[in-house]
Formats: sequence, structure tokens, C-alpha cells
Amino acid sequence: MGIRKKTANSKNPPVMSHEFVIQNHADIVSCVAMVFLLGLMFEITSKFAACFITIQHNVTITTNEGPEQTTTNHFQHGIKDLATIFFYMLVAIIMHAIIQEYVLDKINKKKHFSKTKHSKFNESGQLSAFYLFSFGWGASILVSENFLSNPVTLWEDYPHILMPFQLKFFYICQLGYWLHALPELYFQKTKKEDIPRQLVYILLYLVHIAGAYILNLNRLGLVLMVLHYAVELLFHVSRLIYFSNENRQMGFSMWAVLFVLGRLLTLSLSVLTVGFGLANAENQGFDWAAGNFNVLFVRITGLAAICLTQAFMMLKFIKFQLRRWREHAEALILKKKVVNKGKSKKDKANGVNGVNSHDSPRARKEKLS
Repeated sequence: MGIRKKTANSKNPPVMSHEFVIQNHADIVSCVAMVFLLGLMFEITSKFAACFITIQHNVTITTNEGPEQTTTNHFQHGIKDLATIFFYMLVAIIMHAIIQEYVLDKINKKKHFSKTKHSKFNESGQLSAFYLFSFGWGASILVSENFLSNPVTLWEDYPHILMPFQLKFFYICQLGYWLHALPELYFQKTKKEDIPRQLVYILLYLVHIAGAYILNLNRLGLVLMVLHYAVELLFHVSRLIYFSNENRQMGFSMWAVLFVLGRLLTLSLSVLTVGFGLANAENQGFDWAAGNFNVLFVRITGLAAICLTQAFMMLKFIKFQLRRWREHAEALILKKKVVNKGKSKKDKANGVNGVNSHDSPRARKEKLS
């Protein structure tokens, strides 16, 4: 009777306890998101709920083209974006739980990974889905807005205070996703030794994406994100393949080359846009209302942040490669020792009573006799 009660308590923890929140966090967050959606149905709360769900700070521009007038909607950034980011952070938590429960957990049950591989597999699985989605979405925006065909648009007509819907929504979702990664450290029961590492890269993402968004460098930020996500996608897909078959390491070699190229391209585009393009632009000066941050201090601070981040990533990359090479060398040495040990045992067995395996049958008979 006591065992049954203990088992029941472990399966159904007390309401609002830590274990209860962790087990049911997706359902709790879904209920909170549903409150905002239901708010749209009532006139009293619709305006409040719309601040969380719809994209805010829209600007309608009317142009006269011939006899007809055309209107286009663009968007700026503002304080109401915090509410929208919060809502899409809730959506990211729900999507995270769906991918974990219906995809990753099922694969983990079949593969029977160790605890270390289990956590790394979950991390790579979640990030692979996010990077794939973000890379595809970001690349489609680059093509539709013609940012790649004419690189001068990265700094031309700065400040870029007006954004098309897709670009603003992309930034809102990016900030929402990386904010959701903070409570996920608690929901996923992340090990204490892994928390500092994950906190560092989460905060780096938030600082750089929010910086590009607030400083109206959204075009440069989009290009750099698409470039970075493509490289990171290859790494995490390669890690997933490695977990299924440890002999398949070709992806890591391709990633190593693309990682270095990605860092060089990031630095080149940043220096070209901020160091040369904005420095030589006519619209110089600081004007918060107009969204103009084209002053020397901001340019130097932005470039320093990008350069330091790229240097930090290269340092981590070099340490990762050195560890891989060291592990590979140790595995080869161990393999040679095993082979040599097997050969020595075989030679001893063949060398009993002076018999050699290379001797002819007649010689073996004479030695044995």
C-alpha cells in the first residue's frame, strides 16, 4: 500500500510544485496564450489582446502612380513590441514542447542514448528545427527584398526605420525564441555545469539581434543571421547523424571549413557596412526620434561587439577541434595497442614448443617430435 502511494505521488506531484510545473509547463503556457486569443473575441479586451498578438507600430504610405493611388504598410519598432515578443515567446515554448514530445522523445526511446548523448541530442534536435526554419524564412526575405543583389542597400538610406511586415515579424520571432530559451533551462532540468555555457550563447544572440533591431541595422542583421544559421544548421545536423552512426563525421569537416568562412564573411560585411558605408554616409549624427544612431561611438561599439564575438567563437572552435584531434589520436593509439596485444598473444601461442607459424609442415613435425 505504501509503495503504491509513493509511486502515485511521483507520477502526480503536488499542484504548483516544481515537478508539477516542469511536467505540465506546456499546458500551462498554452492556457496563458489561449487567454490572449480569447481576448480578441470581446470588444472590451480586443485592443489589449491585439497588442500581444498582432504586429504593432504600422505606418501606411500612400504613393501616386499614374491615375491610381497605392498604399503600402510598413512597420517601425517601439515599446509595444515587448508585448508581442512576450506572446511569441509563449508560442516558442509550446512548439519546443511539441517537438520534444512527438519527435525527439520517440527517437530517444528507440536509440537508448546515454544521459550525456540524450541531452546533446535534444539540444541539437531543437536547434536544427529552429535553424532550418529561420534560415529558410530569412533567405526568402533576402530574395524578396533584393538585399543580396545590391549590397549597397545594407547601408544606403540609413536609418532603415521602416520595415516590411515579414522582416519585422522575423525579428519579433527571433527575439521571442531566444527569450524562451531562458525558462527552458528550468523546464528541461539543465545540469548546473551546462547552464553557464548555454546562458552565454543565449545572451549573445539576444544582445546582437536586439542591437541590430533597435539601432535600425535590421538589413545587416538579417544577412548575418542567415549566414550564421546556415553554418550552425550544418553543425547540429552533423551531430544528429553522428549520434546515429559514429563513423559518419564528414559533416563536421564541411562545417569546420564553412565555420571559418562564415566568421570571415561576417567580419567583412560588418566592417564594410558599419566601418565604411555608414562612416561615409551623408546622414551623420544622433537623433533618437528619427532613429539615427550614425555616430562614431555607436559604430565603434557595434564593430567591437561583433569582432569580440567572432574572436570568442573562433577560440571555442579551435578548442573544439583540438579536443577532437586529441580524442581521435587517443583512439588510434588504443586501437594499435589492442592489435599489438592480439598479435603478441597469437605469436606466443604459435611459439609453444618452438613451433613457428611460418615453418613448413615437415619442420613443425620435427620440432614437435
